[in-house]
Amino acid sequence: MRRLLPLPEPGSPARPGPGDPGLAQDDLDAAYAVPALLPGTAHVRANFVASADGAAEVSGRSGALGGPADRWVFRTLRWLADVVVVGAGTARTEDYGPAIVPPERREARVAAGLAPVPPIAVISGSMELDPTARLFDAEVRPLLLTRASAPADRVAALREVADVVVCGDERVELKAALAELVARGLPRVLTEGGPLLHAQLAGAGLLDELCLTVAPLLGGPGHLGIVAGLPWPSARAMELAHLLEEDGTLFLRYRLTREQ
Repeated sequence: MRRLLPLPEPGSPARPGPGDPGLAQDDLDAAYAVPALLPGTAHVRANFVASADGAAEVSGRSGALGGPADRWVFRTLRWLADVVVVGAGTARTEDYGPAIVPPERREARVAAGLAPVPPIAVISGSMELDPTARLFDAEVRPLLLTRASAPADRVAALREVADVVVCGDERVELKAALAELVARGLPRVLTEGGPLLHAQLAGAGLLDELCLTVAPLLGGPGHLGIVAGLPWPSARAMELAHLLEEDGTLFLRYRLTREQ
């Protein structure tokens, strides 16, 4: 993988070219480093892969869009996060499991003040989740961010395998969900979708970053994009922080300004 933007500072080594070894893991960690946070605040980063024509899935799954370099970035973003947040629909469709962190990365996380393994947090108002799903076969109990009016029988069953956190009465309030994560010492939030959750976070001005992998293929008509749901009152502007490339796949890191 090589960096295309930003360009090297004058006097610094030139960026790797096609024949050079490219970025190492330490370089990728630095490229995606989470900025220092003020006490009581969260940093929310979304990670998506999409085709060049904007398809976020092929045959209903995102895996067909990503190659080895995308999986490298995917793992790195997880290793830099306190918690991985996903919508219930995506957790079911993608058959989510727990985050996997190798021993050397666990040591690096602990040295950086993070827990050895980030928990998975699922946002679900209906709590229509299978307690026997592999998501719940984890050394770190998942978090279920739900509403007070969720079906009591489902809540009771899922409390056996996860920590249930109420974040609103009739619907899951995303600001309340982020506040609950911060209160639990999980301010570095990585969300992996789906498109509806991404649109809700960005539309509400709660998203700080978008990390987007653009795969060199066309998905064709009829596919989901990286946002879904109701229209926003206005578009959200972004600033490009970096652009990486490998084998025609582009890795973009965008910054957004949070609404106050």
